[in-house]
Amino acid sequence: MKDPNKTVSKLAVLQQKLQLATVALNEVNEDRNAKLQTLLQFIGHLSLACKGQNLELDNKLAKLRNHLTSFERVDESLPELVDVERLLKSQYHHVMTQLEDSRADLTKVIRQLQSIIAVPDKLAKDVNYFKQDLAKPFHTVWEYIPKVKQLIGFYETILQLQCQESEKLAVLPKHRQFAHELAQLISEIEFRKDQREQVIIIKEVLASDIDIDALLESYQTILSLLLDNIVQEKSASQEFLFALNDTLTTVREVLSESYNQHQRSFQLQTQLNREINSRVDSAGEIIADAENMSDLKAKLTEELNSIRAALNRKETLEQREQSVQRKSMEAMYKELNELNTEANTYKERLFEQQKLNLLDSLTQLPNRAALEERMELEYRNYQRHKNALWVAVADIDHFKSINDNFGHSTGDKALQVIAMALKNSLRGTEFVARYGGEEFVLLLPDIGNADIAQLLNRVREKVKNIPFKFKNHRITVTVSIGAAKVMENELIHQTFERADAALYKAKHESRDRVVIDL
Repeated sequence: MKDPNKTVSKLAVLQQKLQLATVALNEVNEDRNAKLQTLLQFIGHLSLACKGQNLELDNKLAKLRNHLTSFERVDESLPELVDVERLLKSQYHHVMTQLEDSRADLTKVIRQLQSIIAVPDKLAKDVNYFKQDLAKPFHTVWEYIPKVKQLIGFYETILQLQCQESEKLAVLPKHRQFAHELAQLISEIEFRKDQREQVIIIKEVLASDIDIDALLESYQTILSLLLDNIVQEKSASQEFLFALNDTLTTVREVLSESYNQHQRSFQLQTQLNREINSRVDSAGEIIADAENMSDLKAKLTEELNSIRAALNRKETLEQREQSVQRKSMEAMYKELNELNTEANTYKERLFEQQKLNLLDSLTQLPNRAALEERMELEYRNYQRHKNALWVAVADIDHFKSINDNFGHSTGDKALQVIAMALKNSLRGTEFVARYGGEEFVLLLPDIGNADIAQLLNRVREKVKNIPFKFKNHRITVTVSIGAAKVMENELIHQTFERADAALYKAKHESRDRVVIDL
């Protein structure tokens, strides 16, 4: 017969193992909750990348981010995930509907094209094949764009045929003005690197003695390039939405399964803990009520076997739960890592595009949109601190004559050199932007009334001393500047109007001078 003290000692060891198992389980739960919390934060940040597609989707994602602030609120987010998935699918269907509408529009246009009489047989056959091909639905934007380009080609061919049969149109002053305006617009638009060589050729054509055909071809080429850029951006957005939709679906499924698995495991663990505690209590009662050692041994052995079996079931349950969670987390991390890579790429493209949208492509100075933002910022600083703030408008004198006498490419180079001179004349807190054409706007904070004229004249002299040489001709390029100080209870746009009026005065008095509205 065994000593009861040894039995009690074994029971204490089992209780200690139970406590250690409970601590280990709590650590596993804490680790899982920490990882899930990191995952929830990532999903919240990820939803911000989808912002701006449509208002309802933005609102749903904002609500989803609010629910995903803690793991305890995951069950509240499940209906929101369903709604977000529905909206993303709706966005996909919307794109598909637009493609179908575009296909129908192309069909209408091609019917109008077929109504044209006296079209060569080969062209008529090509148009007919094109129409038959339009019977197939579009599945992506990339199937739509070649069709548009092909249709443009049909129109171009027909126009060329008709122009060959008619007299050549005379180039009027308005056509030269159109060429000049198109050249200026091209200079203000940022094209992709692979398009820039083509754009340079078009600018050279526009700067020469242009004819009507070349002008129309230039407009068509620029429109095609812009359309291609728009489609690329739209396609990238569409692909990102699809990837986000798929990943959110996976995340929702994993979260739902993980939550359900956690609930089932928690119930089973609670039941096992109760059973083990009950067995331990029963063992204590058996020791207290035992009348002989043989009976005590038999009953304790039975209870210890029950406790051991319960502990084994609990260990098996924990291992199975950890395995399921590990596989779910691995699948989720794989999906999220792939989406994270794609989201970072898309984010970088958006950031670069946003940067380009605020930069003048010709002079590399901030453009008009950037100027508006900086004016608002400087005006808020003025209202807060009441420090002096000046607005100056500079205009290159006789710039049109540079374009007319030496060509638009020379005019562009002059703008670039003068822009750099203006930028280098200012301090870090001062700001200069290209307002449009040959006009620049300067924002000058913290300059006293006695110093503003000296500063602006120094800028004017720096431009005047630039050694310009065009076609072996040494010429002097000057600027006129008008400036005004923001007055109390005055909006900054009103200050700009006063500065612009001062510039007008400088231009009509003698040019190459500074006029300040005090």
